[in-house]
Amino acid sequence: MTRKVLLDVDPGFADAIALCLALGDPNLEVVAVTATGGSVPPEQSTRNVQTIVEQLDPARWPRIGAADPDQPLRTDGRDLCGPNGLCGADFHMAELHHRHASVKVIADEIRQAPDQLTIIACGPLSNLATVFQREPDLATQVGHLIIVGGTFAGPGNVTAAAEFNIYCDAEAARRVFRLPMTKTLLPLDVSRRVVLNYGVLDQLPENSTGAGRVLREILPRAFRVFRQRLGLEGIYAPEAVAIVAALHPELLTTEPLACDVEVEGELTHGATVLDRRHVAEGQPNMDVVVDLDSEGALDCLLRGLQRG
Repeated sequence: MTRKVLLDVDPGFADAIALCLALGDPNLEVVAVTATGGSVPPEQSTRNVQTIVEQLDPARWPRIGAADPDQPLRTDGRDLCGPNGLCGADFHMAELHHRHASVKVIADEIRQAPDQLTIIACGPLSNLATVFQREPDLATQVGHLIIVGGTFAGPGNVTAAAEFNIYCDAEAARRVFRLPMTKTLLPLDVSRRVVLNYGVLDQLPENSTGAGRVLREILPRAFRVFRQRLGLEGIYAPEAVAIVAALHPELLTTEPLACDVEVEGELTHGATVLDRRHVAEGQPNMDVVVDLDSEGALDCLLRGLQRG
């Protein structure tokens, strides 16, 4: 039986990899892909979602949601991902004149599949916070929410304390963290245990496939950026690891923890606060991935990409 999933993304080359995985996997029914600003501004994110889905041209097209052009964001990721988020890769896109808002698409899909929908939040949590602020009852109808973001024990990547997705809209993240639903947090420092090295370029599907066209255009550019800007010989793709986590939860080690987000600190704004004391003050509100089988996850990721 396939699992219904909705991807809320801010593409981002790593989100592009995640979309290739999810839309090509027969065990997932991707009912919608909704755009949120983050790695790129909202309007560019909407364009990237449509562009990637068009290139992949899956057998069953998901609904596409447009990001709110007035979405408030504290920063973006264009310094690493390039002006268009895809490291400069340029694809043709047919312009859509009528787009449904991401928040509407999310709300619609939750109502259509109560308790069955897995939402994988790959960017800032602005869309989800808005949906559940407008319709609080929908929170209890989500089957499972997987959040890509925060940190478990390591430093942040946008400040010393904060991870990018949470930092971009810390207030939204705090609201979502506190909602009564089944949630799993995939922190930055755990997902980064899965590293894609140059060998992946030899294992990509052919250019004749949608995934091959997308990945062969984007990934070499991403490797170049990581080497030039970060001095790394591999790339991280936390959003792709989240797809693997949804498909293979047996690869994860999770711990129920009380989690919150700092929204006021001058140096710690957007930091993920996990109460790991022996006697915690609050009740656990989500499962946090504290470890994963990195070799198993990488193997699943590579096999998924080869599927094309």
